[in-house]
Amino acid sequence: MHKVVIVRHGLSVWPDKFTGWTDIDLAPAGITETYKYGAKLKTLGYTFDRGYASVLKRGIKTLWTVLDAMDLNWIPIQTAWQLNERHYGALQGLNKAETVAKYGEDQVKLWRRSYDVRPPQISPSDPAHPSHDPRYGDVDPSLLPGGECLKDTYARAIPYWETVIAPEVRNGKRVIISAHGNSIRALVKYFDGLSEEEITAVNIPYCIPLVYEFDDAMKPVRHYYLADAEEVARVIESIKNQTKK
Repeated sequence: MHKVVIVRHGLSVWPDKFTGWTDIDLAPAGITETYKYGAKLKTLGYTFDRGYASVLKRGIKTLWTVLDAMDLNWIPIQTAWQLNERHYGALQGLNKAETVAKYGEDQVKLWRRSYDVRPPQISPSDPAHPSHDPRYGDVDPSLLPGGECLKDTYARAIPYWETVIAPEVRNGKRVIISAHGNSIRALVKYFDGLSEEEITAVNIPYCIPLVYEFDDAMKPVRHYYLADAEEVARVIESIKNQTKK
């Protein structure tokens, strides 16, 4: 049996805004909560040989914080843009509640939760486009998005899982992944064989470790959060309410 632990980054300083690839930091409360769950992983006897994170600081710092709580600061970490949050295009930086007031709840729900509806795009000439960010300097510019739906996020996250992470797990490495709500939803869709409709109802809570167990063929056997159902539901409800004033 192989276990993989997946953690959504802690609460950021932009909980009320569309963040996407904007590289904002963790809020102090996000760091505190993340450390708490890192300590819980250690108490439960978890350990890791390798960590993976997005190239966004909230993903990286979440992984650092978990590993610090576990006294595992020394293990190798690999960052990958493929694990980034979905790119929210022209919505990035906008207040969620104000965007609902402007465009309507149904339209914003489509942008946030649908599988294949992209938000308004930004062009490659826009200074905010990732092609102008040095962290993506080695990435083919044609692969860098100006706005993504979950389907687009799936198209980059799953090949990275299949070609980079899964072989390590299959070879016995104990792995932790620090990512984002939508890149984790892409993984969950793939692992659990969810339909495009089913994945729209899936929410990922901040900080709470999500454990997947795989057999030797890397087929998922079961998954669970390292928190009770009430705690998971409370955090998810707070995320759902981010579009409300």
